[in-house]
Amino acid sequence: MSFYDVITSFDVDKFKELVDTRSDADVERALNKDSALTVEDFAALISDNARKHYLRDMVMKSMQLTRKRFGRTINMYVPLYLTNLCTNKCAYCGFSSDNKFARTVLTLEEIEAECKAIQDLGFQNILLVTGESERRGGMDYFRQVLPVVKPYAAYLQMEVQPLNTEDYAELKTLGLDSVSVYQETYHPATYKAVHLAGKKTDMRYRMETPERLGEAGIDKVGIGALLGLYDWRVDCCATAMHVLYMREHYWKTRLSVSFPRLRPAAGGYEPHMPVSDAQLVQLIAAWRIFDNELDLTISTRESEQFRDMIVPYGITAMSAQSSTEPGGYANKGKYLEQWHVNDDRTVEQVVRALEINGLQAVFHDASTSYMPVPKGPLDAAKMMACAPKA
Repeated sequence: MSFYDVITSFDVDKFKELVDTRSDADVERALNKDSALTVEDFAALISDNARKHYLRDMVMKSMQLTRKRFGRTINMYVPLYLTNLCTNKCAYCGFSSDNKFARTVLTLEEIEAECKAIQDLGFQNILLVTGESERRGGMDYFRQVLPVVKPYAAYLQMEVQPLNTEDYAELKTLGLDSVSVYQETYHPATYKAVHLAGKKTDMRYRMETPERLGEAGIDKVGIGALLGLYDWRVDCCATAMHVLYMREHYWKTRLSVSFPRLRPAAGGYEPHMPVSDAQLVQLIAAWRIFDNELDLTISTRESEQFRDMIVPYGITAMSAQSSTEPGGYANKGKYLEQWHVNDDRTVEQVVRALEINGLQAVFHDASTSYMPVPKGPLDAAKMMACAPKA
């Protein structure tokens, strides 16, 4: 039985009631639990009750767990957009096939130029991103691209259309380390409503992708929901179930969770249920307490002030000086962005902000940080004083 069979065997909207009925005792039990947490525990941690009365306790525990497991390191990555060509029609995406703009697929020469520009920024963790076009941006293309990019990437990730197990196994031989495949939403009716045409309309095939990645032996799999497409409580509880499923069936596979909030993009889609700053802080802490082995990722979708505040709370990976347009590092402004970057600081500025918080930016290993990391404990009380109110 795949995870798709599990999650579609019941009404996921029942997660709303599960979250809303969590008591003080439920929250305290989740906070103090030594054994593995359940979805019910996670629901307690993302409840209004937890945010209003236990947010400080949650953040403090999240910080302690993060430092214990990951130390003070923050893994730095950068997205490299290969193409904005897409055959899907998605209501919320700037690359949607019904948006009219100049489309492109980077040539191998253009990709090499992008890699050199990224190398100059200091990154060795590269995330390859594409629209979903099997004909011009599929396996034949990837077979050519990975040998060009891999010499520049100590760790190579992809966020592209879902592929078959055999394809992932082949890409692993070409140097692929990690794949992110976000479900966008786990709510079937909403999934159908926002995915109007193209291969992405097949919810089962997309949702079973992490399992195919596990079978192919990919080192790390990134999952998550696009916050704002549907009720975030439903999507996050479903993601928690997905994490537990992957832990049980693919225990050798490392997992990463991302929680992107919808950003402005071509098409003008408005979030169904926006997630507030305080709710996102709560989510970061809840994920860390739920599973302290998870990599938690934050992108440049968030503002610089907000990222500086939340990174110490539990984040382990982040991007900087990102471009969401193909060719955007060597030839910025030539093509349409997938979404608008909210934190446009330079790499050096982001690294310095991390150092002020007592954290170390890692581009490959500890020796690649820009400057020595300040010693001494993180000022947790000062950080919490800046947190958004519940």
